[in-house]
Amino acid sequence: MGIIVQKYGGSSVADVAKIRRVAARVAQTREGGQQVVVVVSAMGDTTDELLALARKVTDDPHRRELDMLLTAGERISMALLGMALHDRGVDAVSFTGSQSGIITDGAHTNARIVEVRPVRILEALERGKVVIVAGYQGVSREKEVTTLGRGGSDTTAVALAAALQADLCEICSDVDGVFSADPRIVANARRLPELSHEEMQELALAGAKVLNAQAVEFARDRGITIHARSTFQSGPGSLVKRAATRELRVSGVALDPEILVVRGSDRRAILDVLSTHGAWPRECWDAQAVVPLENVHGLPALLDALRPVAEVEEGLAQVSVVGTGIGASKEPLERARRALELEPHGVLVAPLRIAFLVPRESAKECVRRLHAEFVERS
Repeated sequence: MGIIVQKYGGSSVADVAKIRRVAARVAQTREGGQQVVVVVSAMGDTTDELLALARKVTDDPHRRELDMLLTAGERISMALLGMALHDRGVDAVSFTGSQSGIITDGAHTNARIVEVRPVRILEALERGKVVIVAGYQGVSREKEVTTLGRGGSDTTAVALAAALQADLCEICSDVDGVFSADPRIVANARRLPELSHEEMQELALAGAKVLNAQAVEFARDRGITIHARSTFQSGPGSLVKRAATRELRVSGVALDPEILVVRGSDRRAILDVLSTHGAWPRECWDAQAVVPLENVHGLPALLDALRPVAEVEEGLAQVSVVGTGIGASKEPLERARRALELEPHGVLVAPLRIAFLVPRESAKECVRRLHAEFVERS
């Protein structure tokens, strides 16, 4: 039988009723003749609640201990889903990231997968079991528990799909695929039936939350097709796959709502501070670095450490237009500048993306203007 990997995000397993519905969906897939490996995130807002708990103890949580705390969320989800499957008469077994053989580097709270040894998963599949894996986590070569950063359960799923030579990797969430913008911000956002790994990775790096950038990179490098779809609806979703080079096509507009901009001439000193505090720049523009805050868990301490070596600008967001060939000529940049109707604090032009640094309070309106210009008028 072929293997299918299904990943269910936090909104899909947010409560007991939803966990039971996921169990029914998994059972249906198993009855269709597939071997099933399920990757789960923590329930609902559990990770945020655990982070809030840590911040009540200290403004600068120790990252090793933070990983020990945060991995508890996925363990709860995997065990409850296992119980729900057993209750339906489906033989299942749950594994943590380390039990699943997910080996990472040692970067606590933002680790990268370096190897997958799915020995126990393969043994369980051979015995006819559904395997449930706690997403977002692994173990370093030093046998330390690590987490993969926000959205890391996507990476777990894609890495397992590659290691198991799965037929399909489904990323299931509360939306039916990838949209041209966040539907909560842009009412006219369109579902994208298909897009390339490169386009999806740029959207993810620019702040789109539907798929994790590291997961898409993993899929691209190993030629894995990702099917992003709704957990509880039967819509077609979106396929992320290898694609031939296209002429100019805009895929969408993305928002990274909370960033720091760090400017300074001593690049080495800045990067040392960022690394010490688990904050790595998503990109560097000349003498400035753009640092997303989603995986920064001790912001006051980071700011205190940065100010002696750099100028730090807060209160900004990054808005990006993503598409094949978008940065190949100046015409798209001029259109984007006109559509913004404000002077950005910074501009980045890359082959697949034009990005602007804008005031955080103006960011959503900027997304709507750029979407109207590049998607709705196309």
